[in-house]
Amino acid sequence: MPKKKEPLTKKLFRLLFHRLVFAGAALVVQAAILLVLLLRFEDYFVYFYGISVAVSIIIVLYIINNRSNPAYKIAWIIPVLVAPVFGGILYLLFGGNKLSRREVRRLAEMEGNFARIPNIAPSCKEELRALSPDALNQSEYIRRIAGGPPYRNTSAEYLPLGEVKFQRMLEELEKAEHFIFLEYFIIQEGKMWDPVLEILERKAKAGLDVRVMYDDIGCMLTLPAHYKRTLEQKGIRCCVFNPFVPVLTSRFNNRDHRKICVIDGHTGFTGGINLADEYINAYPKHGHWKDTAVLLRGDAVASLTLMFLTLWDFTTGEKEDYAPFLPRVYHPEPVESDGFVQPFTDSPLDGEAVGETVYMNLINKADRYVYITTPYLIISNEMITALTTAAKSGVDVRIITPHIPDKWYVHALTRAYYPVLIESGVRVFEYTPGFIHAKTFTVDDEYGVVGTINLDFRSLYLHFECAAWLYRCSCIGEMREDFLRTLEQSQEITIQDCRRVGAPTRLVQSLLRVFAPLM
Repeated sequence: MPKKKEPLTKKLFRLLFHRLVFAGAALVVQAAILLVLLLRFEDYFVYFYGISVAVSIIIVLYIINNRSNPAYKIAWIIPVLVAPVFGGILYLLFGGNKLSRREVRRLAEMEGNFARIPNIAPSCKEELRALSPDALNQSEYIRRIAGGPPYRNTSAEYLPLGEVKFQRMLEELEKAEHFIFLEYFIIQEGKMWDPVLEILERKAKAGLDVRVMYDDIGCMLTLPAHYKRTLEQKGIRCCVFNPFVPVLTSRFNNRDHRKICVIDGHTGFTGGINLADEYINAYPKHGHWKDTAVLLRGDAVASLTLMFLTLWDFTTGEKEDYAPFLPRVYHPEPVESDGFVQPFTDSPLDGEAVGETVYMNLINKADRYVYITTPYLIISNEMITALTTAAKSGVDVRIITPHIPDKWYVHALTRAYYPVLIESGVRVFEYTPGFIHAKTFTVDDEYGVVGTINLDFRSLYLHFECAAWLYRCSCIGEMREDFLRTLEQSQEITIQDCRRVGAPTRLVQSLLRVFAPLM
């Protein structure tokens, strides 16, 4: 039976009293108070301006000497120097990481649990060394910096669409006997979430440990303000990552952009797919929505489980024994595998751009081809150099981005990077049926990455992310075939297409590129 249409007055009332409206109003009031204070003391403006210039110089020196990406530094240095009164204040409010040192240290200690968990599978190091020193080097970087080791006793199933992942996820959730962990950037009530919630509620009533963690900013427009309470009333444990507070601060810069589902410790999902209807094309938000995921079964799920529990304990303040949640507890028999699987996490608080480095390692070591899908292409000079050098060296580098954007300014910025790539031999395509949200790398029929990490500054430097690095898994061939099928539905962008862009658009793109790291 079709849903009854919501009356317009009720819809307007709901919008007016949405927490985003109150939050926006609170931020406007704070900005107004700041402006009034500046104007109120205009008699002392010369002194205030002098102090602001001095503070701005100190801030610029700090920015120059910190470990941020050079493009991120330039994006902040310009406003700080051009408008020292407001630029310095903006950086103090929104620049860098605003978690306390104690919080950063506590999270680092928790992430150290990866190394302290007893190894549940034989080391793959020597086997990788014998097969490929390049593969070993890539794997060792992930193990040393991101904590997660490579695993053998694991199967990987590539899921080429949100609809496929949704169906497989429902099937696996129904099989759960002990616990279910869900961590998603976006959850929205509807045709995708409602069946999942029904299973979660039923499993919780049966005595399973069912937990849900979601990002507050990600769900601000998709869930009611106190949805945590709703889930807890159903017996589902819930925590909200970094709850939004309407105060001028950059604390909300570091979002939990990960997508993780773990079932009984031995079955797990990750990839680009959130729990909202557009991801399964239940309605055409931006044309056809193309997204991907990977289903892991076996030892490698331990890393996904530890990612979830680490952030859960950090957010809730709990401290628990992780051993009961490991794969062999409820699945002692080995899982047949045909490759190496290494899930990894990327934290914005450790000063290391793990996702970007993993991607660049793949590009730099490629011999034949690099196939990339990404919804956003807003990249650093280092990434541009890696892609263009690979193409100039004869590697077949192809990138698929959306044709129908979800944000016009991000799409305009994505297109601003096309000319330098295309001129160097990188082939760029736009997915004409709609929006491609998949974040995948497929390289030489040997390597693959499926995860949550976009090729943009926010994803590479500011968000909590995760992905699975795959080596010599049979699903890598399926990833390549899916890429080539998607290519058939995509339009190649030529250098002539780039040159036909009007001067006003190019000017806007140039300005956007300067401030790309802040978007």
